[in-house]
Amino acid sequence: MGLRTPQQYIDSLKDNRTVYYRGEKVDDVTTHSIIKKAVKHACVDYELAEDPAYRDLAVVSEDGDPYSRYFKLPASTDDLLKRAQLIETSTAVGKTLVPLVKEIGTDALFALHRISRQIDAKYETDYLKRVQAFYRHCRDNDLTMSVAQTDVKGDRSQGPTGQEHPDYYTRVVERRDDGIVVRGAKVHTSCTTNTNELIVLPTRAMSEADSDYAVAFAVPVDTPGVKLVASPYGATQRPEFDAPLSAERKMMETITIFDDVFVPNERIFLNGEHDFCAPLALGFVEYHRFTAISYKLPLVDALIGSGLLMADINGIQKAAHVREKLVWLISYAETLRALVEMAALRGKADEHGIFAPDPLTTNMAKYHFAHNYHEALQYVQDIAGGMLVTGPGAEDFENEETASLLRHYLGGRAGVDGEARTRAMNMVSDLTTGDFGGYHAVLAIHAEGSLEAEKLMISRAYDGRRTLEYAKKLAGID
Repeated sequence: MGLRTPQQYIDSLKDNRTVYYRGEKVDDVTTHSIIKKAVKHACVDYELAEDPAYRDLAVVSEDGDPYSRYFKLPASTDDLLKRAQLIETSTAVGKTLVPLVKEIGTDALFALHRISRQIDAKYETDYLKRVQAFYRHCRDNDLTMSVAQTDVKGDRSQGPTGQEHPDYYTRVVERRDDGIVVRGAKVHTSCTTNTNELIVLPTRAMSEADSDYAVAFAVPVDTPGVKLVASPYGATQRPEFDAPLSAERKMMETITIFDDVFVPNERIFLNGEHDFCAPLALGFVEYHRFTAISYKLPLVDALIGSGLLMADINGIQKAAHVREKLVWLISYAETLRALVEMAALRGKADEHGIFAPDPLTTNMAKYHFAHNYHEALQYVQDIAGGMLVTGPGAEDFENEETASLLRHYLGGRAGVDGEARTRAMNMVSDLTTGDFGGYHAVLAIHAEGSLEAEKLMISRAYDGRRTLEYAKKLAGID
C-alpha cells in the first residue's frame, strides 16, 4: 500500500474497536467531539510526509519504495539524529504535543528486532521471523501503533504472582495450538483510541514463577475483547482564543483491558521466556526515552519563547532578575538539546548492525529535563504575571461594552493593547497551567520512566572503572 494520506489514516479508524468515554460507548472515534481532536492531531505525521518542505526528512526510500522514516531501522548515528529531528519537527508542528502514533510503536519494533534474536538463540524459537513479518506489515501499510507496557500492578510491593488478584499483571490464561488467550489491563496507553495496532510488552523483570505473565504480542485495536476506557482529562471545550495550543489538539490516554483476548501464534513475540522480560522492557526504554527527549525540545523552546515574549510585552526585559531567569531557561533548553544530539552520536550498533542511542546520555537528558521542568514553569509564570489565571475570556472581547475597555486597560508596553497581551497570556497559560499544562507537567515526571528509574539507569550505564583507576593513580594506590 505504501504511504497513506491523512484521510486514509482517518478512514482506517472506522472499524469495530471498543472505546468508552465517560461511561458511554463510542460509535466512531473520528466524529466523537473529543477523540476526533486526537485523530486530527495524529494526522501531523501523515501531513509532514506530503509537505515538500519536510518530505526528505519524513520519508525514506529503499529500492525505490518510499516509506515513513519512523520505520527506518537505525543503521548509523545519522539515522538516530534524523529520527530525533523528525520527532522534534512533528512535535513543533503539533504545538508542543507529540503525535506519537508512529514514534512509540517503532521504538517497540526496534527493541523486538534486537531482543527476539537473543530469545531465538537460547530457546530455538522463531520470534524474529514473526517480528520481521509484523514490522513489514506496519511499514508497508503505513500503520499507526500504540504500546501497552505498564500493568496496573495492584500492590506495588508484590510481583505478579504475589497479588490478591491474579490479573493485576497481564497474563496468559490459555494456550492453544494456534495461539494464546490473554487477560489483564495496562494503563497509560497513549493514542490507542486512534491507532491501528496495539503492541504489548512486559513491564518488569519476571521470575520463573511468573512465566504466564512473560508475554509480548501485537493485535489490531479492534480485536474482540480489547476494551479501551478513555481518560477525559484535558478534554477542553474552550475556544482557541482562550486555549490556543489545546483547543483543537488532544492526546488520548486509555486504560486498556484485555478481556480474554485471543492472539494468534504469528502475533506472539514472547510466551513464557521469563528471563527475557527485563531485556525486552529495557530494550524498549532505550529507544523510547530517546524519543521522549527528542519531543521535549519544542516544549522547552516554547518555554524560552514564552519568557522572552512576556518580558517584552510587560516591558521588563532589562530587569536583572528577568535576565537571570531567561539565561537559566536558555541553558536548561540548550543543555537538553546537546544531550539529545550526544545520545545519538554516542549510539552503538549490536552485532547485527541495529543502532541504539547511548543509554547513559539518554537517561541523563531525561533526568535533566524532568528534574528541572517545574523550576522552568516557575520562572516563566513569574515573568508572565498573575493574569495567567485571572484574565478575561474570548467572549469579553466580543462584547462591545467590555472589549474597548479591556483593550485599553490590559495593555502592556507601548504598542501592545489589551487584546494582544491577553492572547499572549492565554498561550502561556495553556502551556503552563490548567489541563494542558498539567498534562505536560505530569508527563515530565512519569512518562517514559520516573526520576528514580532514570537515576537507576544512569548508575547502571556508567562504567566507573576508568575514573576509579584514575583516582587510585592520583592517590598513589596500587
